[in-house]
Amino acid sequence: MKTAALSLEALREAVGRLPDDRLAPMRQQALAQLGETGLPTTRHEDWKYTDLTAVVELSNRWLSAPATQHAAKDLAGVVESIRGQVEAHWLVITNGRVDDASLARCRDAGVAASLLSEADVGLHSPFPLTQLNTALLQDGIALRISADQELDRPVGLLVLDQGAEAGSVSQARIEIRMAPNSRADFIEYHASLGGAQHYGNSVVNLEVGDGAQANYLRIQDRHRQHAQTGRLDVRLARDSRFAHCGFDLGGAFVRNDLNISIDGPGAAAAFDGLYLGGHDQHIDNHTRIDHRVGPAESRQEYRGIAAGNARCVWNGKAIVHVGADGTDAAQTNHNLLLSDKAEIDAKPELEIYADDVKCSHGTTVGQLDEASLYYLRTRGLDKPFAQRVLTRAFAQAIVSRAPVAAAGTLLTGLIEDRLGRMLEVLQQ
Repeated sequence: MKTAALSLEALREAVGRLPDDRLAPMRQQALAQLGETGLPTTRHEDWKYTDLTAVVELSNRWLSAPATQHAAKDLAGVVESIRGQVEAHWLVITNGRVDDASLARCRDAGVAASLLSEADVGLHSPFPLTQLNTALLQDGIALRISADQELDRPVGLLVLDQGAEAGSVSQARIEIRMAPNSRADFIEYHASLGGAQHYGNSVVNLEVGDGAQANYLRIQDRHRQHAQTGRLDVRLARDSRFAHCGFDLGGAFVRNDLNISIDGPGAAAAFDGLYLGGHDQHIDNHTRIDHRVGPAESRQEYRGIAAGNARCVWNGKAIVHVGADGTDAAQTNHNLLLSDKAEIDAKPELEIYADDVKCSHGTTVGQLDEASLYYLRTRGLDKPFAQRVLTRAFAQAIVSRAPVAAAGTLLTGLIEDRLGRMLEVLQQ
């Protein structure tokens, strides 16, 4: 069995070369924790479908270089193109470096944004990939949404990575706190510059205060040579609202962890996702929601389309803790297989330790419905176009729920392009 063994000595040397700022003690603590636990392997239940060996080997090559964060090139055109498509307060992180100019523009627009090294935050976590993120973090972004504040535009979190010839690694970290009765939309967008190998590891923590509402859109459209692991941890207070949609279109190896903790009664979470895998892509979505108090509601639906030799994973877990009476939790997962070699592993889980609850879960995996294809062809559509109609309709169920309207045109264009390329390969 493969084991992901990170070179701790090289990692320690890389951490030692980072700035001696207020993050330094947290880097050292994370390094010590990671040395005790190591990175997860396929022996861990939550990682049995996803092997980090390739990511670790790339990280070890980068660490032995010695590890350096080179500046990304040709950024201006890409950033301006995205800004032109979506009107938002854009904050930019490139190869792990926070773009100071974007930070200044957000401040001028009334968004309370600062570097993590200048903010009063603690970066502590029991999760190994988050510990790796903290240990190698150059700097990150702290966002604060004031009480009763409603932002005029979404906050865009643009993570752009450009690999080096021998491969490279970067960390992105964002800490968001929403005060009571505030409202804000967020767009987390991951993209690549060039095709050299790269591994990006991102961590976002979001705290939603009493009566606050957060709408969150995540788009991952990396190059096919890039690997990514991402984690979003959300804490919901009393009567807060959280709506999330995640879209995975690119990347060679992708693992997403979405963890939501309902800490206050009256809170509600709706989180959906769409993953489109082709060729040899590996896309793994793990979600977990902890209902710690009740009454509260959660609903999730993830959909996947897999072609070529792609392997996609969805594991959704809902835990209703003791005392969380009045919980209403539902989870569904639906998948389309467009080739005989594609694979989808689906695993819904419910753990219930309270009595007065309403919970449900289910999953389906199948192919395009032959009767529907036949019907469309009898109406004059050729087979490729009929397949496109049905796959679009399948994906649209999630696209229509995207909670940030400002990114609708961008998102629709990306998905149309990705589906078109997947179906073109299918016809060859």
